[in-house]
Amino acid sequence: MVGLKPSDIPPTQGVKFLSAGTAACIADLFTFPLDTAKVRLQIQGEKVAADAVKNIRYRGVFGTIATMVKTEGPKSLYNGLVAGLQRQMSFASIRIGLYDTVKQFYTAGKDNPGIGARILAGCTTGAMAVSIAQPTDVVKVRFQAQMNLKGVERRYSGTLQAYRQIFRQEGLRGLWKGTLPNITRNAIVNCTELVTYDIIKEAILNHQLMSDNLPCHFVSAFGAGFCTTVIASPVDVVKTRYMNSPPGQYKSALNCAWTMLTKEGPTAFYKGFVPSFLRLGSWNVVMFVSYEQLKRAMMMSKQSMEIAA
Repeated sequence: MVGLKPSDIPPTQGVKFLSAGTAACIADLFTFPLDTAKVRLQIQGEKVAADAVKNIRYRGVFGTIATMVKTEGPKSLYNGLVAGLQRQMSFASIRIGLYDTVKQFYTAGKDNPGIGARILAGCTTGAMAVSIAQPTDVVKVRFQAQMNLKGVERRYSGTLQAYRQIFRQEGLRGLWKGTLPNITRNAIVNCTELVTYDIIKEAILNHQLMSDNLPCHFVSAFGAGFCTTVIASPVDVVKTRYMNSPPGQYKSALNCAWTMLTKEGPTAFYKGFVPSFLRLGSWNVVMFVSYEQLKRAMMMSKQSMEIAA
């Protein structure tokens, strides 16, 4: 074991789970204001949102952030952070932490899995993660959409109170509202994000453009973030609007998408694209870099303790 490199030590499933969840929380802490700005831009144009404060208009990601700070204070940028961190610990640990295991399952443990097995693994872990973590996503989105202004009634006062109120008023279906579009969205996101990262990183290493270190992880994560944003934005906008909507506003996620198309046109599906890319690109970079480093550090720590014992 002497002289063993961190990359030579295979990570255990527990290490992958903990590393993925922790790395995703670190990424959320850095990028949450961008995610909040994205949500505000995506719901702009809805009747409910427009009637709340008619004079407030959001223009661009940094304009949205500036407007929120000016009208609601800087804390508003982190509305829903508690639910966001709860989501990442349950969501990312499954969709990222299980990806390699599921990929090996679909290929019966063979080396160099094909693109089909990678796509299938990404879709599978993405759908599994959403099925479990959906209530945290519903609460997060509703807090991000909630305006902290005088004269505007707040829907929720705290994270636990939000879970209880949604359950009382809308039942279990309310907590899992938008599960279908969210599964669709996250299957696409997870598949594109992890498979693209996997392929870019593998290509860089195979062509010996970089070694398996931070610059390689940075480039792979940034490329994965851009590809994911382009593909997933339309589903993401529908998911955000449907989860944030009060009971009865939309009959279904498909009805929400149709209403957007007929009333606002096809460009509505790419509302908040710039903040989506800034958020997803930066989130991918922070998350994947943190994940790779945490995974290695944990495995080296475990190996050191085993040697000492």
